[in-house]
Amino acid sequence: MMDAKVTLSFDRDVIEKAKEFAEKQNISLSRLTELLLRRTLETSYPNLEDLPVSGWVQELAEGEVEYKRRGRSKHKDEYFDSRK
Repeated sequence: MMDAKVTLSFDRDVIEKAKEFAEKQNISLSRLTELLLRRTLETSYPNLEDLPVSGWVQELAEGEVEYKRRGRSKHKDEYFDSRK
């Protein structure tokens, strides 16, 4: 699979907070965005409110987020294995 470039526009505060979040996760903002889009597209959701990431994405955009690690998930392992 080849990477393709895309240009997106976001609020500056959202971008800065997302960059900080991605850096803490040792992943680029591009890969974080790709991971979130992949998860979103894996299932057909009837509306935006049903997206499993919508709550913490909203918090990330509006304020401080507390991220608790529980070990690496199956989805994360699959994603990183696909990048090799």
